[in-house]
Amino acid sequence: MEKTYRYPLPTVDIIIELDCGGVVLIKRGNPPFGWAIPGGFVDEGESLEDAARREALEETHLTVRLICQMHTYSAPGRDPRFHTITTVFAATATGVPTAGDDAAEAAVFTEETLPEDMAFDHRAVMRDYFRWKKEGFGVFDI
Repeated sequence: MEKTYRYPLPTVDIIIELDCGGVVLIKRGNPPFGWAIPGGFVDEGESLEDAARREALEETHLTVRLICQMHTYSAPGRDPRFHTITTVFAATATGVPTAGDDAAEAAVFTEETLPEDMAFDHRAVMRDYFRWKKEGFGVFDI
């Protein structure tokens, strides 16, 4: 009998900082609904960095400058649809974000104004991001 293998799916998320000091989130147009960090699946033959730039442009119409890989999140339940592993990038951009691709809205938020209805584990990711901005890379529990 042949064994069927199932693997986690690689994704990227991009925390986009704008000149105004806020970060861009998108409101998802597809389930699971809620506000989310722009991102998506890595295509076959695509690097994580290229996927991050592509997803940011598709969902926000912003051309980003990647700063660094912030952290990788791999908890099996982080996406209710299936097991994903996401690499989160910090990036900068200028301009006004507009919703594209499967995003219903795009808006700018600060640590104090994050929406209540966030998808996936993105509230925890944003909490890590704001702590990382204040304290540096030592903030991640691994």
